[in-house]
Amino acid sequence: MFVSGSLKFERIYAVFFSSHKRILLMDILQKFVILTLFSLSLMSADFAQSNNSRTDSIDITIVDSYVTPEIPHTFLLTFFTDINCKSKVIIDKKYEYNVADTLTTNHSLEVDLTGLNFKTKSVPFTIIIQDSTGKEYKTGGFEFELPGEVKIQSESNFMLLCLFGGAVFALPAPTYILQNGESYFSLTKEIPLVSLRSPDYTYPIGYFSAEYSHIFKAPDQNFFRLGYKHIFSSPVIEYVSPGVNWFTTFKGFNGVSAELSLGLVKIFNTFTVYSRYRFNFQPGNTGNNFNEISIGLYSSFFSVYF
Repeated sequence: MFVSGSLKFERIYAVFFSSHKRILLMDILQKFVILTLFSLSLMSADFAQSNNSRTDSIDITIVDSYVTPEIPHTFLLTFFTDINCKSKVIIDKKYEYNVADTLTTNHSLEVDLTGLNFKTKSVPFTIIIQDSTGKEYKTGGFEFELPGEVKIQSESNFMLLCLFGGAVFALPAPTYILQNGESYFSLTKEIPLVSLRSPDYTYPIGYFSAEYSHIFKAPDQNFFRLGYKHIFSSPVIEYVSPGVNWFTTFKGFNGVSAELSLGLVKIFNTFTVYSRYRFNFQPGNTGNNFNEISIGLYSSFFSVYF
């Protein structure tokens, strides 16, 4: 009986691992899980420190910085910060203005220059940021041009920024699919709809998303998902994010998927490159289960915060 059971186990083992692609996938998933567990262990060991730590600087992205040619001349300044904070501006080292009295990432200022005296056409200004702990950061080296004989050099680039950000945000995530020993290629686009604000403002606590996937040459090609992803900040990488989704093809193929994402690196202070593993299953029909490995860009910039 023992020999018969052993032979049966060996047959099952041989069938399950007969595909070279499946062995490769298991190797990738094993490394993925090891990396995740390693990150989580470091997070738990350093939780108290990482929960209270701040970065040495706050990133500022200038959107608008110019003076209107119309009279009265008005200095318009708009900028974003990578965390919520208060802000003020000192113009020409002598005129100080409050920009944001409450914690925010969007900062906007309008200053009527009538009656203000400047020594040169190029006027320097300094941005002072105060985070939620009260710590201040000063960033100088900015200037604007007064209208007149000197041509205004700093023009509004808000439209260009929106177009560039929208183009990057619209990029789909390339995805590797493995289903019943067959490999497929997919393009997936996830849109964070609602985000839950976190105390440190670096990333939301979590977010609700909508997602569309197209799997090329697969029996079921079009998938729509609704899901929730929870975000844990990590001192090693950007974040670790488990999630759960409901999906449908609108043609009778409905199911649930569990996923794990690793935020790897942040770019342009707005987008985060992530890698993701997801297992999709249909209750009562294991033949339709499939795995996904993808890499993409996450941003909550266009999300509604609560």
